[in-house]
This record gives sequence, C-alpha cells and structure tokens, in this order.
Amino acid sequence: MIGIVYGISLMACNTKNEDRFIFFLHNRFLETHDLEELHPEYGKTAYLEIISKFEDNGFTVLSEKRNGNVNARDYAILITSQIDSLIRTGVLAQHITVVGTSKGGYIAQYVSTLTNNKDLNFVFIGSFQELDLQNIPEINFCGNILTIYEASDPFGASALKRKENSTCKIANFEEIELHTGLRHGFLFQPLDAWMHPTMAWANGNYGLEYANKH
Repeated sequence: MIGIVYGISLMACNTKNEDRFIFFLHNRFLETHDLEELHPEYGKTAYLEIISKFEDNGFTVLSEKRNGNVNARDYAILITSQIDSLIRTGVLAQHITVVGTSKGGYIAQYVSTLTNNKDLNFVFIGSFQELDLQNIPEINFCGNILTIYEASDPFGASALKRKENSTCKIANFEEIELHTGLRHGFLFQPLDAWMHPTMAWANGNYGLEYANKH
C-alpha cells in the first residue's frame, strides 16, 4: 500500500518513474469546516475515505485539507509548482492526474490552464456551469480531460463548449453524466460511480469503455 503524502509536499515522497500520482483537491465546504462537520443537506465530506480508496488502488496521493476560502487561481499556482517539481524528478506527465471535486474541480481547471501540458491527466467532478464560459473566460483546458457530473446537480452541465473554446489540442476528452439523484452530495462520498472512472483515467485508460465500468 502506497502512503498518502499530506500537505502537498514532495520532500518526503520517494518517487519512482512508474508510480502514478493523484493530486486530490476537495470541495469548498471542507475549506471552512472540520473533517467531522456535517453539511446540512449532504452530510459529511468523506475526505479521508476518498483518499484511502485512491491509495488502496495503488496511487500515491498528494492532498491537503485547505483552510479558509482560498483563491482558486492562487492555489492552482501552488499545485502547478508541485507538478513541475514532480516532473523534474523524472515522473512522466501522463502518470500525474489532478482530480478536483466542486471548488477543487475549478482549482484543477486553473491547473490545467497554467501547466498547459497536453500529457497531464485531469478529472473535473461537479465543477461546471454554462455561465462559467462568461464568468471565468480565462480557463483554457489542456491535457487528457475527463469531466464527471450528476444530472440532478446544479453544477451538472457538460463542459464540451469549454473544451471547444480552448486553444490547446486535447487528445483525450470524455464526459460522464451520472444519475444518482444525490444532487451535489454525490461528490461528498467515495462513490464507485465517480471514483472508478477517475482511477481508470488516472491509469491511462482514456476510453469510455474503461471509464464507464463502475
């Protein structure tokens, strides 16, 4: 079992070129609440459980519980720096996946924009509305991108237009629409419905024949 690296720090991470890494970026609720606090509608954010599930499937997870209402772009700059450091150690870009749920998904979109690396993998979960095209015009998708959204979620919209408006050539782009009926709460839990396709994507299995096996 590969250990979790907390605090977005690579200093104690003994990397191997064949290792696969997930940067996991959690939702907004957890920024201003403790791990055990319950959302009034969606319950507990199962942050540690989500990380453990990634870990149990062989990934090295880099993550931290953000505190305060952080600026998404500023935080993305930090993640971008960590990715650059990881690549400099010899890790292949295609072995690195940035996974973000809700606000974490928006941070991941900024990472995609800032890194501008077509070989990195990204999974944006419950983090797109059509108004984003107008409200956040600076986002430019780049990398191998999977978006996962829930049909009953206010943030459950296809990001295909964002992909089409992006200037980076995207070799692999897929979307999965879920029908759990859990609204935004689907991403609070380590559901197979989104975690299995996420891990398939992080393992380089980019077709929906892999992503939909959950």
